Amino acid sequence: FLLASTTLLAQSGTHVVVLGTGTPRPDPDRSGGAVAVVSNGTAYLVDLGAGVIRRASAAAQQDHLPVLESPKLKIAFLTHLHSDHTLGYPDFILTPWVMGRTGAVNVYGPAGLQEMTQHLLEAWKKDIDIRIHGLEGKSAPPDIQVHEIKPGVVYKDANVTVTAFLVKHGSWDQSFGYRFDTPDRSIVISGDTSPTDAIAKACNGCDLLLHEMYDSSVVGGIAPEARYFAAFHTSPAGMATVANAARPKLLVLYHQMERDGDSAVLDALRAAGYKGAVVSAHDLDVY
Repeated sequence: FLLASTTLLAQSGTHVVVLGTGTPRPDPDRSGGAVAVVSNGTAYLVDLGAGVIRRASAAAQQDHLPVLESPKLKIAFLTHLHSDHTLGYPDFILTPWVMGRTGAVNVYGPAGLQEMTQHLLEAWKKDIDIRIHGLEGKSAPPDIQVHEIKPGVVYKDANVTVTAFLVKHGSWDQSFGYRFDTPDRSIVISGDTSPTDAIAKACNGCDLLLHEMYDSSVVGGIAPEARYFAAFHTSPAGMATVANAARPKLLVLYHQMERDGDSAVLDALRAAGYKGAVVSAHDLDVY
């Protein structure tokens, strides 16, 4: 299922690059949660976890995908505003701009995104001012167009149609999953969620379902922790139920919390009753 870079070079169409599979835990091998859907020479980012721009640059070099070079990153979709999904947002705003990105940048996400963006631009106000009026000579500040969305089609161009749908992420008032429809593939990205029928309805036999999961055997019986994970995330049993209803051609597990290795995670999902094609993602995997 995993595409080697040589194979990727030889194929056209849509690919999914898993830029970061991490969680709030500072694992040096897993950057913050972020995914790139690449279609027809354009990259669409979903979530902006810590390290997202450097991971995109690594993918540009490793997988021969120049579309992921930082000045070309202009479109992003946020599932929700948890810090581990947004710590790379100022990086996304500023680093590509410093490296030469011009024109408007469009960011889509839940209510509160506009306020977050304004605060980030204010926080780096001095930096932006120096880069414009100092010797660096930037011609204009970053142009960030924020779109606070509701469920439904939120974006469409010649390459993709992006549909947002609500998922259940504990106490959050809004948390979204996204479906990307391109000429050759259908891709659903869960974001953070407890088990919900919305995922199965959005996928409905889709080509690729990227879904979060935690290892319930690691969480164990610690009552407060178990209650938190059950409300905010998806256990192997919940994942098996969702995936069996969704029927993806390939299930990719990403953003896996409290995990005890790939084999244990996959074994737990199999034991819970899912027999379909499934892989456990690592940073910079391409599907």
